[in-house]
Amino acid sequence: VQLQASGGGLVQAGESLRLSCVASVGINSFNYMAWYRQAPGKARELLATITVGGKEMYVNAVKGRFTIARDVAENAAFLDMTTLKPEDTAVYYCNAHNSELEDYWGQGTQVTVSS
Repeated sequence: VQLQASGGGLVQAGESLRLSCVASVGINSFNYMAWYRQAPGKARELLATITVGGKEMYVNAVKGRFTIARDVAENAAFLDMTTLKPEDTAVYYCNAHNSELEDYWGQGTQVTVSS
């Protein structure tokens, strides 16, 4: 299983970005998919999850600004990020977890938000 993350870039504070995570297998094989990020010198942190049934969960730091979504036809999950802040600067990773307790990670995509 491979996850290919893309969509990162350099934006100004207040702008938006959409991250994509395309899987090499059907995403209904995953119990859930998730987005994490890791800023320099900090631990990787969970941002949002979406289950195979479409139930979403967000951490407080991104609630109301970020939206996670999935598209079965595209074998992909997305993270729509709005009102970006400089503190959102990090490498963003997609993750997928299946019923056999296996975790898969994408390669990471850099998001840089300038003030």
